[in-house]
Amino acid sequence: MTGLALTNILLILGITFLLIAVLGQSKLGFIEINPGCLGRLLALFLGVASLAFALLGGNFSVETIDLIRNYLAKAIQQNLVSLNELLNS
Repeated sequence: MTGLALTNILLILGITFLLIAVLGQSKLGFIEINPGCLGRLLALFLGVASLAFALLGGNFSVETIDLIRNYLAKAIQQNLVSLNELLNS
């Protein structure tokens, strides 16, 4: 299995487990999810671990990382006044 396929699988599993942890007892279409407290905690742990492994071991190109860094820097600069008001209140 290639690294990119493994990264995609880990991302999908991580998002799915986090969805189960956040939603808890709910009905998704015809499927009823009721994991209980321990099940939600386990799903949260597995989701965060899965996403961490995908991000740390992923095959992300340097251009993608630079693009994200530049986008975040511009977003912070544009919203600096709002962020300061939020932090000072």
